[in-house]
Amino acid sequence: MRTYQGIIRQVQLDHWGRAGAGIACPQAAIPAPGQYLLARAIDDREAVLGTALFTAGGDGDGFLAAPPIPSVWEPGTRLELRGPIGRGLRLPDHTRRLALLALGETPARLLPFAALALDRPETSVALFTDASLPWLPAALEAQSLQNVPEALAWADFLAVDIPFQSLATLRRVLGLGAGDRLPCPGELLVETPMPCGGLADCGACAVPGRRGWKLACKDGPVFDINEIEW
Repeated sequence: MRTYQGIIRQVQLDHWGRAGAGIACPQAAIPAPGQYLLARAIDDREAVLGTALFTAGGDGDGFLAAPPIPSVWEPGTRLELRGPIGRGLRLPDHTRRLALLALGETPARLLPFAALALDRPETSVALFTDASLPWLPAALEAQSLQNVPEALAWADFLAVDIPFQSLATLRRVLGLGAGDRLPCPGELLVETPMPCGGLADCGACAVPGRRGWKLACKDGPVFDINEIEW
């Protein structure tokens, strides 16, 4: 797996006060939506573990890293970037109605995926979240999570950005009973610590699968929704 060098050009706060960063780096280092880079500050000798960085969109000759980032990072911080790593979000060719669910504190990691879908003719995209929203393109419809159950009958593909601890509540958010099946295919982008970036099989990012545990750092962090216990 390749490593690259990048540099933080700017640090910016979202509506929740969480810091993201504009990072200049080679084009080949930019992760696809749902993939990640393992980043380490080159001049920080105390930084033993890396930080998983996800794209929240383009930023000139680099990308905008979704929050959070380490509090000690600042403009000018030089980074070692390893990756891109993992399985990203995949939009089936037949998708014409895409539903996005952001169940964490920010929808930032889903926005590049929304942009890819909106570039397709005749594709409609709706974002469901209770988080504060940044500026969104006019073509991207935003609604609260309480409207998700109705959206499942409309969508032909579902992408969910979900913290690991929220897996147990996903069925309730979707309005599904214990024996109900999801009416459309979908994927989960699981938010969980991935300190080793797939090198050590440390198990910190283990996610319950229907056929045993999976490691988000290398089996994911995006999973087919039917592969995971929720």
